Amino acid sequence: MAREKPAELLTVRQVLDELGGISRRTFYRWRELRIAPRCIRLPNGELRVRRDVLNDWLDKRAEGAAS
Repeated sequence: MAREKPAELLTVRQVLDELGGISRRTFYRWRELRIAPRCIRLPNGELRVRRDVLNDWLDKRAEGAAS
């Protein structure tokens, strides 16, 4: 039985770059408002976003997307 490959974990910097270079401040504001993609907090306090979570988050915000 093949084991599933773990999801790619993106740093906040990588997420910011993928979102067109939004500011870190904007990202953390979105987190406060609970509209940012779900994050994982590592034991060292750093945040990561799973690639599949970011892709789903982006898909839900596409123009003309079904609710």
